[in-house]
Formats: sequence, structure tokens, C-alpha cells
Amino acid sequence: MKLRMKIMSGFLILVIMLAIAGIFSIYELMSMSSSVQSLLDDNYKSIIAGKKMVEALERQDSGLLLWISGEREEGRKMMEKADAEFQSALSVAKNNLTLPNEADFVEDIESRYRTYGALQAVPLQNPSGNFDMAWYFSHGHPAFQAAKTSVDVLTALNDEAMYRTASNLKNRMRRITMPGIVAIVSALVFAFLFNYFIHRYFVNPIISITHEVQNYLKTGRPTGVEVETDDELKDLASAIQDLSHLVRKQ
Repeated sequence: MKLRMKIMSGFLILVIMLAIAGIFSIYELMSMSSSVQSLLDDNYKSIIAGKKMVEALERQDSGLLLWISGEREEGRKMMEKADAEFQSALSVAKNNLTLPNEADFVEDIESRYRTYGALQAVPLQNPSGNFDMAWYFSHGHPAFQAAKTSVDVLTALNDEAMYRTASNLKNRMRRITMPGIVAIVSALVFAFLFNYFIHRYFVNPIISITHEVQNYLKTGRPTGVEVETDDELKDLASAIQDLSHLVRKQ
């Protein structure tokens, strides 16, 4: 192999190693970015929907208490507005099912809220009935707590999923950095080996040739440089040796 090709092949191997590591890291980053962002968006939507449902339930509960306390029109308006907000948030959760068994949790929310809504409608449809705080604590508040608990379970499910996604992101970041670390270590090892071969097959022969030429100039004896490789340096050593013999004959 010619000297130029030896040097070029050494740098080419180093470039290929770094390029492969860079391409792999970029691919992993792009893949991770798209998948993680999608998962986080889905979980975040469900978490926000859960918070809105809880807020709507609490306003409905407050509206029911207002109705019982005598502020019936204000309580009714509050309950109706909160019901519309709850239904809107529930629709978001129903259309954003991304986790295993999440549909079952949403169905449980819908079932318990249906029970709570039906119980709320009783005093509204029968305003002359005996609906006081005792009725609220025996019927209204337990139904409210049951509906709120089912929403909290769904929110906790998505919170846990976000935590797992963050943990997976950390692990994938480690995998992404590994090719870079391997490439750097490999590049250092290869640079050391490349430096060794450069000195052995390039620098040392030049030093030997220079030393023999200097000896010839001092002693007039023909040079006899031995070069291990079959490249331009061997041709140079042979040319110098032929030149020394030719000059000596003259």
C-alpha cells in the first residue's frame, strides 16, 4: 500500500467511526424526541382534563350546598355551568385513551358521575321536598366523593405514566451517550495505534534514511538503509542507495 493511502486510510477510519456514532446519536435523539413528546402530550391532556373535572365537581358540590341553604337560583346556575364544564373535560379524557385499561377508568368516572348527576337532579325536580344538610351528608356528599375519587384515580394513572416516561427518557439518554463515549475511547485508542504505526513506518524510516545519508557524507561509504514497508519510503531508500553507489564510482 502506498504511503499516501496508508495515511488517508487512517484518517478515513477515524472519520467513519465518529460519523457512525454521530448518525446513531442523531437518529436516537430524533426518535426519542417524537415518541416522548407524543406520550407527554397525551398524559398532560388527561391530567388537565382530570383537574378540570375535579374543579367542576367541586363547583357542583358548592352549587348543591347553595341550593340547600336557600340560594336556589344561584345554586342551580352554578350546578348547570359546572355540569357543562365536567362533560367537556370528560369528552377530552374519553378521546385521549393512550394507557392500558384507561378506558375502564374513564367508564368508571362516567358511571359515578351519572349517579351523582341523578342524585343532584332530585332536589331540583322536587323543590318542595325535605332536602337539608342531613340529606346532603347522607346522599349528596358520598356521591360527590365517589365521583371525585374516580377522577383522582385517572389523574394518578397519568401522573405515574409521565413519571415512567421521564425515567425512560433518562435511560434512553444514557443509551444515546454510549455511542459517543465508545467513539471517543475508540478514537483515542486508534489515534494511539495510528501514531505508533506512523512513527514505525514513516518517521523512523525517514530518521534512518537521514542518518545513513549523514554517515555517507562523513565517511563516503555507500548507504544500506533497510525499510520494512513496500512504499515510497522504500523507493526513496533504494534511490539514495543507488545514488551513493553512482557517486562513489565517479
